[in-house]
Amino acid sequence: MWPDEAELKRVHAQLTGLPPLVFAGEARHLTAALSEAADGRAFVLQAGDCAESFTEFSADAIRDKLKVILQMAVVLTYGAGVPVVKLGRIAGQFAKPRSSDTEQVGDQVLDSFRGHMVNDDLPDRDSRVPDPTRLVAAYHQSVSTLNLLRAFTKGGFADLSQIHAWNQEFVASSTEGQRFEDIAEGIDSALRFMAACGINLTAEDTLHQVDFWTIHEALILEYEEALTRRDSLTDQWYDCSAHMLWVGERTRQLDGAHCEFLAGIHNPVGCKVGPTASPDDVIALCERLNPQRAEGRLTLITRLGVDAVDTSLPPLLRAVRDEGHPVVWVCDPMHGNTFTAEGGQKTRRFDDIIGELKGFFRAHREVGTWPGGVHVELTGDDVTECLGGVEDILESQLHQRYTTTCDPRLNGRQSLDLAFGIAELLRG
Repeated sequence: MWPDEAELKRVHAQLTGLPPLVFAGEARHLTAALSEAADGRAFVLQAGDCAESFTEFSADAIRDKLKVILQMAVVLTYGAGVPVVKLGRIAGQFAKPRSSDTEQVGDQVLDSFRGHMVNDDLPDRDSRVPDPTRLVAAYHQSVSTLNLLRAFTKGGFADLSQIHAWNQEFVASSTEGQRFEDIAEGIDSALRFMAACGINLTAEDTLHQVDFWTIHEALILEYEEALTRRDSLTDQWYDCSAHMLWVGERTRQLDGAHCEFLAGIHNPVGCKVGPTASPDDVIALCERLNPQRAEGRLTLITRLGVDAVDTSLPPLLRAVRDEGHPVVWVCDPMHGNTFTAEGGQKTRRFDDIIGELKGFFRAHREVGTWPGGVHVELTGDDVTECLGGVEDILESQLHQRYTTTCDPRLNGRQSLDLAFGIAELLRG
């Protein structure tokens, strides 16, 4: 893929000498949290951009995205009574797999845009040439993003006493925003009651800060390998570009380089599973990526589509259950429901997203396993990229605020509506 091998080697050496983005101990803490989800005692929320952008990068954008994720987590915890493991598709999600090497842009056929870590989305041939120096740019943007995320989640922004500040204007003016305000009022009342009972709330760290981990697809192995470090405490290898990595539906070949890489690191890892995967395929992936059967190590992220989930998922659940593999089952209701609208934009219907989630929960109830989480693409911006939802976005409105660099994302209202729907499914 890289036309200049000498430049790639130089960049790889530079990345190898840079500090890690995350630490092995943090990844081990995430594994412990995910083991709770594997045992049915927690729920995983994986959320963020389809692909991060070099051009649309700001503190406000990071804050607003985090607001939506925190709101969703509060709705799930308060409404369903389970702790939520919060994973952000952020600080590393700069690359996207593409089904074709080329794409039609106007009257031109250009090399596919593969994410800002690889090339640019500008509609000209020079911009589409893969450039290894973009790997370094992705690293430095991830440093800045992680710095802000840690400040927000540990420095007071995520304090439950500040919950009203999370309600963005476009969410506060909606029905879902009012439902969230009702939850916020309930939390305020509970905090006042505990304080009146003499409980020292300032000493309870869990009320004032949250654990927030990062996850992205381990697609560009040159970047992942350069940021892999040997842990001084355990002498084990960890990919320090993120707390958790996943292998995609297109790259999950058992003998492929991506599975080999994930099998060699000790981070918690995930694997996307599409409708073509058989029970034998999934069992083989479990053996390849988690032969020790360690709890919290492996998450299977199903992306089956609303029409296939009821028939495809139960056999996979039974096979993994019967073989005794301790996996976290997470539903990605986005990618299996993508289509191209008449105007040329890729989009998804909110009803299909909800429909696949309902099928995911039905299948787990049928088999007797735990629906462990959800994996969604969203933004804090008031975009019009997915159809339907409380605003009833129509195909004719997609062009109004369609800003994604790749796949369509839920906006804040739709994300909050989704969280309420998931909470109801968890209670059911």
